[in-house]
Amino acid sequence: MGSIDRPDVRRPEKVTPLPVTVEEFEAARPRLLSAAHRMLGSAQDAQDAVQTAWLRAATAPASPPVDNPSAWLTTVTARVCLDELRARRRRNEAPLFADAVPAVELAADEAFLRTEDVSRALMVLLSRLTPPQRVAYVLHDLFSLPFDRVAEVLGGTVAGARQHASRARRRLGPAQETPERTGAPDGPDPQIVGAFLTAARTGDTRRMLQLLAPDCVRDADAALLPPGGRTTVTGAAGIAAETAHFRDRIAAVCTLGAAGRPLYVIAPGGHPLATLEIGTAGGRVTRITLRSARADGRFAEARGYGTG
Repeated sequence: MGSIDRPDVRRPEKVTPLPVTVEEFEAARPRLLSAAHRMLGSAQDAQDAVQTAWLRAATAPASPPVDNPSAWLTTVTARVCLDELRARRRRNEAPLFADAVPAVELAADEAFLRTEDVSRALMVLLSRLTPPQRVAYVLHDLFSLPFDRVAEVLGGTVAGARQHASRARRRLGPAQETPERTGAPDGPDPQIVGAFLTAARTGDTRRMLQLLAPDCVRDADAALLPPGGRTTVTGAAGIAAETAHFRDRIAAVCTLGAAGRPLYVIAPGGHPLATLEIGTAGGRVTRITLRSARADGRFAEARGYGTG
């Protein structure tokens, strides 16, 4: 009898079960990106961290599916973020100042910040925390991860995780008023400052001219100006015209607190660039001072103040 042809039956390749499925990862991705962004302050770094977390999940040893894929992936992503934050510290790159971030990435960070409706002031202050403090605060206070999970990420105890989060809250919150601060002379008129910033954000030159004193002076660090820019500008007309030209920077202003008073910080994408001090007298703006956030000691001491 002739031979009978048999179908080509191949032994199926052994498939290593993943702790989470692709579908579970994609469902969790928006939350992972949000958490990573707040831990790292960079949209691109957040994307990289989430992708690294997925690669770690995909190459993990065989294991049964996890009960809570979102929480598990958040833990893995947070470990990646913690490693990156510690690497930045070793490279002396913390915080990430705006002048050290490429323009394309800065624009992406600004877009992410606005899309997610994240507090600009919070992002600036988070950059001042130590890596464990930042991770603990973001995971527990912002994303409601229990402290046992936070401790697992940090590689420490639950008590230690609680302490890191507590220290972060103290650094983010407003400083306690002291008798010296309470008795300090009145600062700039907040209504005049607020009105000027509103006009500056929209480029309303006419309104700015109404608010600026005729002999107002704008003083700025040369590093904050384009090549050939004047460090000092005198006169309402010149200041209003210049301010309207840089209204995108004013749109990135948030409010912190220094020595019991508001400190305005220009922070595109949540990255500190410059401090802005506005003096007032007689119902008008009399002086505008711009200083590099890197060099301004008030920024180094700034705490939470208001929203922004």
